[in-house]
Amino acid sequence: MRIIRILLLILLALLVLPYLVTPFYRTGHPISALMAWRSLTGAPMIRHWIDFGAISASLPRSVVGAEDAKFCSHRGIDWGALREVMNDAEDGEVARGGSTITQQVAKNLFLWPGRSVIRKGLELPLALWIDFVLPKQRILEIYLNIAEMGPSGQFGAEAAAQYAFGRSAAALSPREAALLAATLPNPVKRSARNPGPGVRRLSGTYMARATAVERCWRENRGT
Repeated sequence: MRIIRILLLILLALLVLPYLVTPFYRTGHPISALMAWRSLTGAPMIRHWIDFGAISASLPRSVVGAEDAKFCSHRGIDWGALREVMNDAEDGEVARGGSTITQQVAKNLFLWPGRSVIRKGLELPLALWIDFVLPKQRILEIYLNIAEMGPSGQFGAEAAAQYAFGRSAAALSPREAALLAATLPNPVKRSARNPGPGVRRLSGTYMARATAVERCWRENRGT
């Protein structure tokens, strides 16, 4: 029984720890669970932190347009998109991605990749908490520095921009920013360096969306 109690206490500590740690992520250069695992196992992992203010303005707009068009207005979860995904699953259709950028930050920082009901159940309240304690701009800054964005262990916008275009994320053009956004969420199969027709088509869509989300982002980025 003592062993069971110890195991339960360890499990409880692991569940509570992300909520205690998150407020401290208002500053600093956090790494994701996947990045830590890659480093521990010796797998390729390249990340060069770049502050939000130094990133080309086209990139966050393109990423919001690509991944989470309602990012500036929702409170961590896009409930409408989540209901649509659940309805698709009930109808036997292939589930579309319904995760917000905040949910992806929760997953990347504290959880594990892949789909599972358990992970999603842990992810949702964490996303609400992250949105509550961190400003929108900081959430997006973290995402742009921990998301896997290259085919060989490139994490974050700076490493991805250097790999794909040989330049800093600070110097990306609107087209280059949209190409990087188009590689998400699978930068192994989608290439910004050598974009195929599908990536080029998506990048055009995301360039248009970037313009549409600019005003909303400008009004809500600090909240």
